[in-house]
Amino acid sequence: MTPRIAVLLPCFNEEAAIAQTVAAFRAALPGAAIYVYDNNSRDRTAEVARAAGAIVRAERLQGKGHVVRRMFADVDADIYVMADGDATYDAACAPAMVARLVDEQLDMVVGARVMQVAVAYRRGHRFGNRLLTGMLARLFGRSFTDILSGYRVFSRRFVKSFPVLSAGFEIETEISVHALELKMPVAEVETPYFARPEGSASKLATYRDGWRILRTILRLYRIERPRLYFGTVAGVMAGTGLLLSIDLWITFMHTGLVPRLPTAVLVTGLMILAALSFFAGLILDTVVRGRREVRRLAYLALPAPGNSLTGV
Repeated sequence: MTPRIAVLLPCFNEEAAIAQTVAAFRAALPGAAIYVYDNNSRDRTAEVARAAGAIVRAERLQGKGHVVRRMFADVDADIYVMADGDATYDAACAPAMVARLVDEQLDMVVGARVMQVAVAYRRGHRFGNRLLTGMLARLFGRSFTDILSGYRVFSRRFVKSFPVLSAGFEIETEISVHALELKMPVAEVETPYFARPEGSASKLATYRDGWRILRTILRLYRIERPRLYFGTVAGVMAGTGLLLSIDLWITFMHTGLVPRLPTAVLVTGLMILAALSFFAGLILDTVVRGRREVRRLAYLALPAPGNSLTGV
């Protein structure tokens, strides 16, 4: 049985590159349905994409995360290929990525970017990607080499069980964490990364979006690892309280008095807060385990890529 493949291209002001992108994916995946989701573009992106043969739809909430949420909800297919509409990703790699997803029954294949020219991938973006990739590995135990890649192939069960919460460019981080947290079978392949065509400009702001991605990682860590997160907070407060109490104990052992009442009150407050934080982490960890089980069951309710195509 031939799989239904959908190519998903979120776009914002990509008039200069979208026709080339659609044509490249049409050549690489002749039987695929190509969707362009226009996110309030102020140029002729939608018109050019429609003329190139794409199915054009619109998402009015601004931000890539909102677009991905809408695409995943609306489009029905067996395999989903997601890329940017700026002609920077190599569409010729898509058939091999799809084949690997099906052959190995994976839920996601990430296209790790290999820069072809120096201007394709700005130095600040490369540094930020390495920093965030390393942080994700430390927080969650494993990672991808390129967590910010927008070139990915998904199974149906990934797309239809993924609760998109992000609004902007941090969506790639959320996708990566979701796959790692549920221990999904995933893979990563190197793909060429090209410079944008003339007239096309990047919408990614290095510092602003980097900060948003960092906040997303910390937020997801707090949500997915509450025992470690709140345990760390409890340890810092308890350690601070113990350090502040040393002089109080020494004075009390010599004189039997506690002359610095404000410090004693502060130490007591810190220890109480540390205890509350510790037990909050334990309680939330139980809640998270239950929520993770629900997400896992929703994910397992759909067949693996190979099984859904062979009828097994």
